[in-house]
Amino acid sequence: MLRVLNIIEGTSVDGPGLRTSVYLAGCEHHCAGCHNPQSWDAQGGKATSIDDLLAVIAYNELPVTLSGGDPLFQAEGVARLAERIKGELGYNIWCYTGYTWEQIVRQPRLLAAVKNVDVVVDGPFIMSQRDTDLRFRGSHNQRIIDVTASMTAGQAIEYSL
Repeated sequence: MLRVLNIIEGTSVDGPGLRTSVYLAGCEHHCAGCHNPQSWDAQGGKATSIDDLLAVIAYNELPVTLSGGDPLFQAEGVARLAERIKGELGYNIWCYTGYTWEQIVRQPRLLAAVKNVDVVVDGPFIMSQRDTDLRFRGSHNQRIIDVTASMTAGQAIEYSL
C-alpha cells in the first residue's frame, strides 16, 4: 500500500510528453516555498494498493512520474511499484525527490526505490535559486539525473533533454 494524494492523468508538466503523475504523501524536507506543502503529511491522501495504481497506470498507457511530497518517504512501496511498472508495463519512470543523488546512493532503501526508475529529479527546492524558466524543476540546485548512466558511472550523470 502507498498513501496517494492524487493521480493526474495526461499531464505535461512533470517530465517530457504526456504522463501519468502519481502524487504520494509524506515529506520530511519541508522546503520553504514548496508548491505542495499539504503533501508533507505522511497520513495524507488515501491508502492505495500497488495493484490499483498499476491498473490506472496501465489504463492510461503513458510514462509515469512519481512526485509528492517525496516519493522516497515511502521508499519500500515505491520500490515495489517501480519494479512492477518497469517489469510488467515497460514504461519510462521519473521520480522527483528532495534527496540528492549522493544521499540516495548512500542509503540502500532509497537506492532500491530508484533502481527501476529512469530519471530522478534530485535535491530540495531552494527558494533563492527558484527559476520558473527551468524545465521540469523549480530551482537551479536541482538536477535531472539519468539513473542507469549514474549507476554505471558511479556518479551523478545528468539526463539530456
